[in-house]
Amino acid sequence: MLFNTPIFFVFFVVFLLIYGLLLVQKRPRLYFILVASFVFYGAWNYKFIPLLVGSSIIDYYLALAIAAASDQRRKKLLVTASVAVNLGILGLFKYADFVLESVADFLLVFGMEASVPTLSWVLPVGISFYTFQSLSYTIDVYRGDMEPRRGLVHFTTALAFFPQLVAGPILRARQILPQFHTLPVPTWTGARHGMLLVTSGLIKKTIADLLAIPAAVLFEADGPVSLIEAWTGTLAFAGQIYGDFAGYTDMAIGIALMIGFKIPPNFNLPYFAVSPVDFWRRWHISLSTWLRDYLYISLGGKHQRVRNVMITMLLGGLWHGAAWTFVAWGFFHGLIIVATHYFGSLRTFSGFANSTSRSVALLKWALTFYLVLIGWVLFRAHSIDDAWNIFLNLHTFAALPEQGAVAGRVFIATVVAVLWMHLQDWFVIRKGEAFENRKWLFWPVLIFFQGLCLMTGEPSSEFIYFQF
Repeated sequence: MLFNTPIFFVFFVVFLLIYGLLLVQKRPRLYFILVASFVFYGAWNYKFIPLLVGSSIIDYYLALAIAAASDQRRKKLLVTASVAVNLGILGLFKYADFVLESVADFLLVFGMEASVPTLSWVLPVGISFYTFQSLSYTIDVYRGDMEPRRGLVHFTTALAFFPQLVAGPILRARQILPQFHTLPVPTWTGARHGMLLVTSGLIKKTIADLLAIPAAVLFEADGPVSLIEAWTGTLAFAGQIYGDFAGYTDMAIGIALMIGFKIPPNFNLPYFAVSPVDFWRRWHISLSTWLRDYLYISLGGKHQRVRNVMITMLLGGLWHGAAWTFVAWGFFHGLIIVATHYFGSLRTFSGFANSTSRSVALLKWALTFYLVLIGWVLFRAHSIDDAWNIFLNLHTFAALPEQGAVAGRVFIATVVAVLWMHLQDWFVIRKGEAFENRKWLFWPVLIFFQGLCLMTGEPSSEFIYFQF
């Protein structure tokens, strides 16, 4: 079930009517959210619901056992079991075939042809998100950052909560679980802001689907492309993945808010970042902070920073998918983060790093955005060889004259589309509350943009991060 389809609209309207008007006691509301979440998830493949329930049961009881354990050794053993089970399940479904195929390719380098059987298992939608979310609970209890909560139904419902189940944000138990114990009441203020976020997300998703066309011209090309087509395609994919993923996040947060639940933001104008470190403070915030808190810090943090950053970003790249292009993307971001820290520590560059000058800030933004675009090439390309060919196209001054005028217009439209999404986000963040209070303007504008999206969008287009 996709957020931007009529079937979800019907599903959510029925849900709101029953939840808001017919159910008044907390326990029935809790069970109703759980059932609705299973229906939502089962619309893709009901066979994976037991896997989701199994993960919640295992981590729920492991967290209780960790809290009850009398010695540190037993606590460590229990949290290790949680990590092993969660990552083991994720590894089997997501990475087993990748590992087996990589082994076969490695042996082939030495002239040994091996016929390695693969599992060919279907990847459960959202498994990377709810696995990390569930795992954070047992780790938090082990570290003493939160007390275990009683109530298996509460924990399972928090894990399966349908607005963010399929593609995040990755919520910590301490962020969402207490809300399922109190079950906040929906408010008109929350509903208005939620509707604004849903509309904002719908606009971004619609733009993302349109940007997929020039992105495909580059990344699906069979032959050579011009310099302007290469930059247009790279920029288009940068806009596509942002609009697609941030659009989903906006809708997830907005839908949850209309029910009464608060989910923290997952993006903060990432393409306005002025360093690679700043970019990761703004992009997919729930994943970057998860990796920082549960992996980077566990490895030692700033102690042996280079090693820890590289390991963290390599695994962050691999989290996105079982392919060497994702590993290379993570490695690349690790390198530029390490380089940022290194040059920032040098006295020669300290003035540049700490400057408040607008011209310097513009230069830092341009360099950061260029590096992010280069990274997206690795992320989107089908192979390392394809990525390298695109790198060459991006830096080779060649053009196809007969396509010049059309290619130029497409490039300008792509720039406008990417800029529009960020200006739209800036407006929601800075002016959203004032806009919501002008009801005579608020509702007509929302209806206009929603209608425009329905006329120009692709309702059948899935969100990119469903595959992760």
